[in-house]
Amino acid sequence: QLQPVESGGGLVQPGGSLRLSCAASESIFSIYVMGWYRQAPGKQRELVASILSGGSTNYADSVKGRFTISRDNAKKTVYLQMSSLKPEDTAVYSCNARHPLYTTFNYWGPGTQVTVSS
Repeated sequence: QLQPVESGGGLVQPGGSLRLSCAASESIFSIYVMGWYRQAPGKQRELVASILSGGSTNYADSVKGRFTISRDNAKKTVYLQMSSLKPEDTAVYSCNARHPLYTTFNYWGPGTQVTVSS
């Protein structure tokens, strides 16, 4: 069973940067579609960015040009580099691992808090 665990959240000033990491335990990590989601207080969870096994990426319009998702299959880790952070980026960021064929294999990490404030 793949169990994602996020790290790297924290408090940052507007305009600053943070890098989130999500480490997984599954030996076949490389085939999973990995995604970063976020949920702000009072709002629905939204997809921030996703990356396929081959490296193709997808971003929410609100983060395009500011966030970059990447993966290191050898380290079984996916990253989210966040730059030019805004207060509206404040949320709990969660890592998701989804098998490309079998929807039963869909795993979530516990989440990490990102707060953008001066």
